[in-house]
Amino acid sequence: MSSRFNVAKLGLAVSALVLVGASWVTLRYPENDKQGAENPKVEKLKLQPGFKAEHLYSPSENKQGSWVAMTFDDKGRMIVSDQYGSLYRLKIPAIGSGSTNPTIEKLVIAKDTSVGMGYAHGLLYAFNSLYVMVNNRPNKQFPKPSGLYRLQDTDGDDHFDKVTMLRELKGEGEHGPHSIVLSPDKKSLYVCAGNHTDVPKMDAYRLPSNWQEDNLFPLIKDPRGHANDRMAPGGWIAKVDPEGKRWELMGAGFRNEFDIAFNEAGDIFTYDSDMEWDFGLPWYRPTRICHVPSGAEFGWRTGDSKWLPANPDNLPPVLNIGQGSPTNVLYGQNAKFPLKYRQSLYAFDWSFGIIYAIHMKPKGASYEGTREEFISGTPLALTDGAIGPDGALYFLTGGRRLESDLYRVYYNGSESTAPITPVITAEHKLRTDLEKYHEGANPAAIAAAWPHLNHPDRFVRYAARIAVEHQPVAQWQEKALAETDPQRATQAIIALARQGSADLKSKALATLMKINYDQLPESQQFDMTRAFELIFLRMGAPDAADKAKVVAYLNPHYPAKTALLNRGLSKVLIYLEAPGVVNKTLTLMDMKDEPGSKNLGLETSTASSDLILRNPQYGMDIAKMLAKVPPLQQTYYAVALSRAESGWTPELRTKYFTWFGNAFKFEGGRSYVGFIDRARKLALAHVPKDQFEKFNKMSGADILTSSGNDIVTSDYSPKGPGRRWTIDNALAVVDSGLTNRNFDTGKKIYAAILCSRCHSMQGSGGDIGPDLTQLGTRFSNKDILEAIIEPSKTVSDQYASTVYILKNGQSVVGRQVNEDKLNYVISQNPFAPDQVRKIPKKDVTAKRYSPDSIMYPGLINSLNPNELRDLMAYLKSGGNQNNDVYKAGGK
Repeated sequence: MSSRFNVAKLGLAVSALVLVGASWVTLRYPENDKQGAENPKVEKLKLQPGFKAEHLYSPSENKQGSWVAMTFDDKGRMIVSDQYGSLYRLKIPAIGSGSTNPTIEKLVIAKDTSVGMGYAHGLLYAFNSLYVMVNNRPNKQFPKPSGLYRLQDTDGDDHFDKVTMLRELKGEGEHGPHSIVLSPDKKSLYVCAGNHTDVPKMDAYRLPSNWQEDNLFPLIKDPRGHANDRMAPGGWIAKVDPEGKRWELMGAGFRNEFDIAFNEAGDIFTYDSDMEWDFGLPWYRPTRICHVPSGAEFGWRTGDSKWLPANPDNLPPVLNIGQGSPTNVLYGQNAKFPLKYRQSLYAFDWSFGIIYAIHMKPKGASYEGTREEFISGTPLALTDGAIGPDGALYFLTGGRRLESDLYRVYYNGSESTAPITPVITAEHKLRTDLEKYHEGANPAAIAAAWPHLNHPDRFVRYAARIAVEHQPVAQWQEKALAETDPQRATQAIIALARQGSADLKSKALATLMKINYDQLPESQQFDMTRAFELIFLRMGAPDAADKAKVVAYLNPHYPAKTALLNRGLSKVLIYLEAPGVVNKTLTLMDMKDEPGSKNLGLETSTASSDLILRNPQYGMDIAKMLAKVPPLQQTYYAVALSRAESGWTPELRTKYFTWFGNAFKFEGGRSYVGFIDRARKLALAHVPKDQFEKFNKMSGADILTSSGNDIVTSDYSPKGPGRRWTIDNALAVVDSGLTNRNFDTGKKIYAAILCSRCHSMQGSGGDIGPDLTQLGTRFSNKDILEAIIEPSKTVSDQYASTVYILKNGQSVVGRQVNEDKLNYVISQNPFAPDQVRKIPKKDVTAKRYSPDSIMYPGLINSLNPNELRDLMAYLKSGGNQNNDVYKAGGK
């Protein structure tokens, strides 16, 4: 073992060394060029065969901030923005010129030598102008607010001397205004913003602007407060003319789409983010690739109100990726890459350091996609990228003031890089023809769109319904009420519920109930439940007579054979107080694996376990959940039942509230416990007062903190206030003396910040990291603090994770625990080390140690100085209460 301090490290080796015979050799990725052998920033990149990588520049090393946006100007120069600073312009040496060192200049804007322009999440050079999407809360260094700005050089001296704010936008931060791209016809701009950015007043709306939350599910906002004041429609995309005068909303319903890109057919794509605090909850939606046609709605809503992908009034993703933090997207049509990669969307994940190549194939009016890991690295905090004039891919890392770097990746193989020809299907043409009627009232719209409300292609049906909704409702309401085709009638009533008046409610219900439910396929049955739901949400509760008719129509079909239908039916029937619905729903809650529960449109293409060790700071939340996965479908029914007032017996209530007590034993994201508690309290509101204490206790009240957001543990909860501890200020606190420290408190803190989950001490604890019993006898205070605060600085190969490069271009990260002649056996979850995965050796082309420790930095940031002293005393004692550190005057 190395003589350097590594005992307190959890995991990943710093150097890529393996023992071969009697010597150590470095394992390199064969795709990387010679620069990789000399530059660890390139050496860590995993590339596809035939591609080469170059590290061009490190702005953070040159005190130029952390770069998050880029574009190329008309002279082939790159313009970039520091997230919290200025704009810079780069001249980059050509590929093969023998140099990779760009020349850099800070842009002086309108003779302002300070930060005249910057703080940008998006940049675009077009129309002889630099468009800048500022994302900023005004401050002394940079007083300009968020918004879209245009910079122009009016005197031809190659400096921008005119700054015009085209539109101020209300929103800032990581869910604020983001990117700008040029339209395929090069006549317009497209901009996008996250869900913390108000939709500005638009001149036109492709998506009708009467959006609502539209969910009968009991509303529970995030218990930790995230996005609680952010309502429909969430993140949005708009088309803007070059002068910034006309704005047209193209689509919405995103959580936080950071960027957009067009393919060769002129279709828009984006990569929307997830809400990681929702891990383990039935409304969690993974990061996903979305095709965004005219008038698109993707159903983000606050708290637990997010729509299912199957809802007919929103559109499904092309592909669910999984957990992550989406940043940039770009399309490869202008890259000098092989055909496969020119027909791909590139999606950047900041958290886990992966650029996915999403290989697109036309499918009807939309697309299907498959995921490939195009570039990855640990760590690799990806922020933005672009295809340069030379056909290479340029990308940035950084953000949040992290270390920032600029890279170039180009193809150096033998495959053809010829241009691609768009493939336009008949359904695609029909969809785009119908989208012409999304621009407003048109006398030809109803005749053109109505026949396609029952089209087999979902994207065509959607385009047809939006076309109808843009027409005066008086022109088509009677047509909707008289429609007899089941699918066409359902879509028409959805449109009518959204656009018609409440006095049509009874007639709309009657139209739906004329349909023979039993003869419909599952998808149309689900669409029908959504149509009923929208009528109640938009037009109001049914009167007693209609309520009885709807219950008689739907109740015999519940429970259904699939989880999807049961979600739709349970929500509506609980709202209607249908006879027996409580008992039926509780019966469903007894099922551990309900049929169809894996077919809700939420399945991911990336296994969650494959992400854990790529970024421990985010991966540990995934690891904890996977070790104790909550029952998603049961949770859905439990929350739905929280609004049920009638239909309860003492036995049913006991069964129901016992479920809540057990639910707190599972692990989810940060808000999991709070959501379960809020649902529990909604349900308790319907319990007779004389039974409240009984069911309150039964459902877990005693194990929760006063806020209901956390479980009370017998261990310690840090009192704080915490701080961002550095080695220097932590060492100053610890070196000031460890006298009068409390052994029991130190032991509790050791458990509270999860040390005991991975390390053993005095024979107790985990075995993922090294034993810490002798820590204090071998290492100084500085050594110990350095290992805690900068865990990846030095990592023992004994506790390293390994990156395995597979023949299919993917990579897998895990801690190797065994191997035989045929397989490597790896563990990927520190909280479930017995869950192992076998990787056939025949599928592995290369492997290397990962440079990241699975112990994430900041574990002590919740502690105040006295708590830090107690922890350090306990660590130095090795868990021995009689150690000298606890004696009078002990250090």
